[in-house]
Amino acid sequence: MTKNRNKKKPMKKIVISLFVAALLIFGGAFAYTFWQVGKVNTVKISDTDEDLGINTDAVPESEAASGITNIAFFGIDARNTEEPSRSDSIMIISIDTKNKKIKMSSVMRDTYVTMKGHGQTKINHAYAYGGPQLAIRTLNENFDLNVRDYVTVDFFNLEKIINSLGGVTIDVASDEVDEINKYMNETAAIEKKSVTRITSSGSQNLNGMQAVAYTRIRYLKGDDFKRTERQRTVLTAMLTKIQTAGVTKFPSIVSDLLPLTQTSMNSMDIISLGTKVVASKSTTLEQARFPSDGNWAAQTISGVSYLVANMQTMTEQIHKFIYEDINPAAKTN
Repeated sequence: MTKNRNKKKPMKKIVISLFVAALLIFGGAFAYTFWQVGKVNTVKISDTDEDLGINTDAVPESEAASGITNIAFFGIDARNTEEPSRSDSIMIISIDTKNKKIKMSSVMRDTYVTMKGHGQTKINHAYAYGGPQLAIRTLNENFDLNVRDYVTVDFFNLEKIINSLGGVTIDVASDEVDEINKYMNETAAIEKKSVTRITSSGSQNLNGMQAVAYTRIRYLKGDDFKRTERQRTVLTAMLTKIQTAGVTKFPSIVSDLLPLTQTSMNSMDIISLGTKVVASKSTTLEQARFPSDGNWAAQTISGVSYLVANMQTMTEQIHKFIYEDINPAAKTN
């Protein structure tokens, strides 16, 4: 695999994120989109295998052979733009052009991993310690992946993105109602906004603050495992909303969305990935959570609680899901 971004195979530049891919899959007004895409907030990282922790001998197949491109997606818990932030949500977004699917692999944030320069610790600390580059390196080195690019969004910008879509439809469980309201109170205090409280359970349209609060719920049955499922549920709902928005609304969605994300990809990358996704017709969305049930144990190490997994098994299962289209964690979703 080449170390130079400019020499990468065409398949390299398929996806900036689930959101932008969806815009380019289902949208028209290509020229307008091209103009708007210049608003993207591009932050470059190293493109060498060494810096990104890519072991080309361990990756199952080259992307050209597999038809699969992996992009890291990080949802960060920043309360302001100046503080180092942990990645509260960690996903690998895989564009599988062979099977015409977009796959979301959630990695539990408390997973005990080896991190360059920091020994063994929680995987979500990587973003705080070394930004997206160390976070990507940690994914690659622990799970034999070939991730080179990323998309990051913080909770406050995710709220804005969801509002720009007119909210998302979520089936809220009865025990989630009070939790959503609790997390909204915290956000409203920081943003100095009023709260529109959830008053009942059931399928309903959630605004940005409500939906983000939903993704943050942790202390209910299922704990952090259910939490990652809620995060994937919201992303899926966003994709569905974009699919059904209609061509006339796409320019405003593009204009609102792009400045709210940070990525290693530039505007030309986005246009290239858009045409590739359109050609592949990769519109089916599948999701999985890792480590899967039966492959982890809660352990306290030096007074800190970790989720300790059999790393070999976890790596094999991630590879099966991404590269072989086998979902070993299907029952956990």
